[in-house]
Amino acid sequence: MELRQLECFVAVAEELGFGRAAERLRIVRAALERQIAALERELGLRLFDRSIRHVRLTAAGERLLPEARAALGAADRVRRTAAGIAAGTEGLIRLGTARAFADRVYRALDTLAASRPGLRVRLERAPQEARLAAVRSGTFDAALVRTVEHAEGVDLHPLWYEPLIAALPAAHPLAAGESPGLDALLRLPLRLAPRAANPAFHDLVTAALPGWIPGPPFTTLHDTLTDLAAGPEPSWTVFHPVGGLPPVERVVFRALPDLTVPVSLATPAGPPSPPIQALLDALCTTHGLRPAAVPTPR
Repeated sequence: MELRQLECFVAVAEELGFGRAAERLRIVRAALERQIAALERELGLRLFDRSIRHVRLTAAGERLLPEARAALGAADRVRRTAAGIAAGTEGLIRLGTARAFADRVYRALDTLAASRPGLRVRLERAPQEARLAAVRSGTFDAALVRTVEHAEGVDLHPLWYEPLIAALPAAHPLAAGESPGLDALLRLPLRLAPRAANPAFHDLVTAALPGWIPGPPFTTLHDTLTDLAAGPEPSWTVFHPVGGLPPVERVVFRALPDLTVPVSLATPAGPPSPPIQALLDALCTTHGLRPAAVPTPR
């Protein structure tokens, strides 16, 4: 059964005449009659009583008419939804993210909802490498990532920069200021996460702190902060911003504006689709974000 056959059936039923229905559909009468005949053969039903002057629906035709209208209505909704997806006004975006981005993401989603109410975003949390892999495979439509400047198989659209966070013993003189300088921190042993855990982060920190003094090992963030607070010798650690700083007594946190990392939206290689472009626009225009003009080449 074809939609065109149903369109012909509904037109004849509403016009109660093959000639008028053919004019409405802008086809010749013979073609219309062939469509109706084919539909009747497929259904095994006679849909119209025909006479020289009159065309009337049979009982079967009357029963099927609302179903045919509903089928045509559903097909029209499919077309309109598809057109909305193609235009970026409707659809679903599967966005890979992390808890640390929550505040900015929710503000961007509010901005997006105001301009594109038919466009939904489903947030998917995963580790960064898994987020990138999911964009490459098509499991995610886009993903927020930190520090990464080049990634095989995806385009990176820089969005904003975040200062890294330093954790210091509260009693240390460097904790007194709002933002300790990197030169001063160089004199204090650093508990740095091993490079294997996050090569890009490790390389960024060590490049910014030439001659840094290795401190006791970094384990987990919570355990490292606990050890830092209780350690007999002062040391410090540095980490990415998180959704909420962990409460640890005798430890203070200070932003390092001289040590920032880029946050980008990773998308499949090539020009962004209209829905992804709408998400990019919302992320860039939301208050507090710093947009960047072009994607990073692969």
